[in-house]
Amino acid sequence: MTQNLLYALPIAGAFVAESTPRGDARGSFMRLFCAEDFAQAHGERKIVQINWSHTALPGTVRGLHFQRGAAADAKWVRCLEGGVWDVIVDLRPTSTTFMQWQAVELTAHNGKAVFIPEGCAHGFQCIEPDSRLLYLHTAFYNPAAERGVAFDDPQLAIAWPREVSLLSERDRALPTVQAWLSEDA
Repeated sequence: MTQNLLYALPIAGAFVAESTPRGDARGSFMRLFCAEDFAQAHGERKIVQINWSHTALPGTVRGLHFQRGAAADAKWVRCLEGGVWDVIVDLRPTSTTFMQWQAVELTAHNGKAVFIPEGCAHGFQCIEPDSRLLYLHTAFYNPAAERGVAFDDPQLAIAWPREVSLLSERDRALPTVQAWLSEDA
């Protein structure tokens, strides 16, 4: 069977999983998620929704998004095609890593997935054309609980690897963390 390794990231409660495919002349097989292998990160949470995204152009940024309150979700993110520079931002005011960010390169070939705990924002920059991500969520999407913060918030100072070439109007209008904290208080 395939092997999954789990490593803690500097963001409290965030992890990266590395999955190793097994192959032979027919091709290969890789376990994308295993509650037993990932228990240190995932705990007893249930996966209730699976999403997929396609980002066509390198330089595109999506995020930084999260759900708040009772709809807050943890998620696993894995790249199935292409590659992204995946970012987690800790937005939990009581966390020891509040306002810190961590990036992990996810590609179709490196076998990595990230676990993003509740209360952390998530975003990514596409680094290879036609990148496709798989998301495993622990809460259902709730539009009323959806929030986000600006990808270019100077207080976060995220060092995106490329010039940002494409951003949705919605993401362009997201507030800074300080503005979000003020309006959400």
